[in-house]
Amino acid sequence: MASTLIGKQAVVIGAGMGGLTAAGALADHFDQVIVLERDTLPSEPTYRAGTPQARHVHALLLSGQRALSELFPGFEQDLARAGAVPLRVGLDVRMERPGYDPFPQRDLGWCSYAVSRPAIEHAVRRRVESRANITLRQRCRVQEVLASPNGETVTGVRYENDNGSSETIAADLVVDASGRGALLALLQSIGRPLPEETTIGIDLGYATCVFAIPDDAPTEWKGVMTFGQAPQNSRGGLLLPLEGNRWMATIGGRHGDVPPGDAEGFLTYAQAMRTPTIYNAISRAKPLDGVARYGFPESVRRHFERLEVFPRGLLPIADAICRFNPVYGQGMSVAALEACLLRTLLERLGGDSDPIAGLAPAFFAEVQALIETPWSVATLDFVFPDTRGQRPADFEITLKFGIALTRLAAEDPDVHKLTAEVQNLLKPRSVYRDPALVQRVLAKMAEA
Repeated sequence: MASTLIGKQAVVIGAGMGGLTAAGALADHFDQVIVLERDTLPSEPTYRAGTPQARHVHALLLSGQRALSELFPGFEQDLARAGAVPLRVGLDVRMERPGYDPFPQRDLGWCSYAVSRPAIEHAVRRRVESRANITLRQRCRVQEVLASPNGETVTGVRYENDNGSSETIAADLVVDASGRGALLALLQSIGRPLPEETTIGIDLGYATCVFAIPDDAPTEWKGVMTFGQAPQNSRGGLLLPLEGNRWMATIGGRHGDVPPGDAEGFLTYAQAMRTPTIYNAISRAKPLDGVARYGFPESVRRHFERLEVFPRGLLPIADAICRFNPVYGQGMSVAALEACLLRTLLERLGGDSDPIAGLAPAFFAEVQALIETPWSVATLDFVFPDTRGQRPADFEITLKFGIALTRLAAEDPDVHKLTAEVQNLLKPRSVYRDPALVQRVLAKMAEA
């Protein structure tokens, strides 16, 4: 399909997963796409200062994997070349949840990949850099988004370059993928209302260590996910293989019950988790690095869709719209899905007289369906009594329904596959409202 150019230049703020995927979506519709990143971008798949969360386990859900392959054909082969470890979904990761240690292991029919965040980002960045009309400018700190005198149209960006001098760049469209508020500062400066926010305060703290996989590693699993006994015990952990014959173990808890930053304390914390599987695996493995720690205070959803007016030529994406609890592994995949939505809208609006004017309203309206399922997972955090925010009115019944659905999934491979498809954002959570399924879940609830 021939692409339609709708502008001369688009500027993307941030070269994380949100910014890189957005740049990929924009490239067919603008003469030039400039990506501004405040960090130094490593030429190898290594950690960088601007993504401290990259030192911890990252999951690329199947929906994200497919979205990245749609934006960058051949991307799965890139992951394989980077040394990503294929995992049979439902089979290769031992799931330990209260009442199921382990949950029945079944091959649900598709593969995911275990790989480090730097390796994923590096593979995407190389794809973006291969596009002739995309330029990545590193060590460029955005100072402000610029608008016309009446504040109705965004005109460009002012940033500080790597030698400390200020530069201005014109843009027909500015996409804020930084999640750091350049866009909010602009709305304030032109006297526009800020979007309402919904927050869920979880005070999550976790720590990660990387180990060499020992020769006598267990053969019945490639990874382990352990859930605590909510609400009294929030400790959980995820151990996955990485490229380079390594394990990455991330363990953590909430509201002060968080792991320390030293190797001995890390093992002691792991030993006190509800099951011994992760501790038994790592206690005999050789650590390859120190312990990295990370804190995540709250999930945030900004309701741009409720704003009556919004500047033409400005679009927030990824973390600038919604930041998800990282425990559920949704961030990268939602960013890639949003970039696919952006590309779809650019193609659809291309024939309009002013496609850029219609872009943000259309995006805000349609991104809600995309965010709804991952955000509904975030509300499960209210199972812990110290969680802050507006607890949904139907929370207790949702929780009981979820417990019964899990029991049904343990018995029925088809239901197990359906729940995995929802967790991987391949299907919306609304599939759980299917009348036949609801009847079966209600029957399970009646058994309890």
